[in-house]
Amino acid sequence: MTACNLLPVEPVSPKPQTATIKAPISVLAPVPINLVSNPHYEALAQTMRGYQSAQLLAQSTTSHSLWHLPLDLTRPDPYAQYPNDLYQVLRRNLSFNLDIADKRVATHLGRYAAHQNYINQISDRASRYLFHIVTELQARDMPLDLALLPIVESGFDPFAYSSGRASGMWQFIPETGRMFGLKQDWWYDGRRDVVDSTRAALDYLDHLQKMFDGDWLLALAAYNSGPGTVRKAQRKNRAAGKETDFWHLDLPRETEAYVPKLIALAKLFKTPDAYGVVLPEVSTEPYFKIVQTGGQIDLAQAAALADMELNELYLLNPGYNRWATDPDGPHQLLVYADREQLFTNNIAQLPSNERLIWDRYNIVSGDSLSVIAQRFDVTVDIIKDVNDIKGNLIKAGDQLMIPMASKKDTFYGLSADSRLQVKQNAPASSNLTRINHVIKSGDNFWDLSRQYKVNLKSLAKWNNMAPKDILRPGQSLMVWVKPGAGDNTSSSSSTDNRDVVKKVGYVVRNGDSLYRIANKFNLRINDIKKWNVVSKYLQPGDRLTLYVDVTNLN
Repeated sequence: MTACNLLPVEPVSPKPQTATIKAPISVLAPVPINLVSNPHYEALAQTMRGYQSAQLLAQSTTSHSLWHLPLDLTRPDPYAQYPNDLYQVLRRNLSFNLDIADKRVATHLGRYAAHQNYINQISDRASRYLFHIVTELQARDMPLDLALLPIVESGFDPFAYSSGRASGMWQFIPETGRMFGLKQDWWYDGRRDVVDSTRAALDYLDHLQKMFDGDWLLALAAYNSGPGTVRKAQRKNRAAGKETDFWHLDLPRETEAYVPKLIALAKLFKTPDAYGVVLPEVSTEPYFKIVQTGGQIDLAQAAALADMELNELYLLNPGYNRWATDPDGPHQLLVYADREQLFTNNIAQLPSNERLIWDRYNIVSGDSLSVIAQRFDVTVDIIKDVNDIKGNLIKAGDQLMIPMASKKDTFYGLSADSRLQVKQNAPASSNLTRINHVIKSGDNFWDLSRQYKVNLKSLAKWNNMAPKDILRPGQSLMVWVKPGAGDNTSSSSSTDNRDVVKKVGYVVRNGDSLYRIANKFNLRINDIKKWNVVSKYLQPGDRLTLYVDVTNLN
């Protein structure tokens, strides 16, 4: 779909030569009634009427010479001062009532207007996805105001994950995502897929507005809290003889702020200069195109075929959780719009055996499918499917084919595992100690939060999870505790299933190198680089920040 599909943003054409009527036509005072009714003043009244008629005729004929010219009915373009970008398309086509007088709108408008850096940040993220969203809204004849909804939902972050288990730019919970056809498995999560989640979100919003008789504000409230919650609030108001529109309903606090936030954003984006905000320009050209892969492919290989940085490929394809696409599809990728033909040509020449790298593993005594799967960071089902294993029994001496990433783990910086590692390694506070808790059967977030005396939501957030997510035996959780807080925990957190990680300030000495320091503290060089701004060569006296497992030092 090209930019031509967007509603046009046309500059105001130069005005033709026209003449305007300059002589004001004043409204003359009527002849007082007491002059007409009193016979003594009848002559005076007739004189005044004659004077008024003559004056009106003179005023009317002053512009006689201009009567043959066309009238100038043009008005100044209220948006002429803004660039003709995608935001201009939005502001010319916003359809919600933005004149609503509600203090919640004013509050959120003030907060957005006070944070130019945030507006810059979300515009940078939106620049990848906004063209697609706007064109989809136009194709469905839906309000373009909805294009700003991902700001409220996720700040246009396709990797956003809430404490309520909502994921992606449009924040679908698992159940609603599946209801609208969003596939979710180990390889792929359609809730984060740019194209598929947008399709599902617009399907859902359209369904809701029909449910609420075309009331988009009620549809938005239902998108946030569920249609049942909105229906219940309406029944309560109806029974009390009150209005049942959004602004009069008693809804959850988050929902009561949800719609005002969108209205505030629409007001801000419509006339940003009125609030002291400068919007970065967003192109009216497509940012990406869809290309077919023809099967599973290593994402590092795909990035090379499209001549793109791998992280940029992940940002356009955030639905893929791992280092490769899903073997069961979708067999497509989004690439830069100007790389479509390059990728198509390159993948056509790629031999099928070079799409993925396979490792031939010899089963040894004591192995199990779960142990092998954990060693290679794949699932048991993948091993069984690839090797056509029906049950769970394997035999020592047999060989298994295991799909492998073509690069080291750290190369796939936006895979689910890498994002989790970054989250877990980020210190919650400089005065806290990190404990690595290995999950055992029966563990849950609630019990662990009480055991380590930490906030339940914080514990989940440190591990890029939600409090209701299922914990699996063998999984590692990072827990940030105050020094000494983890010393009196029960046997489930003894030293056989937890590591203690502490922040260490290290001063580089003569003869030190990244390899030597990493070996000394049992760290990875890439982690040291991630925690510090490291020049090509270390100099004595340089200071490094290290996160060291004090139970595992060399």
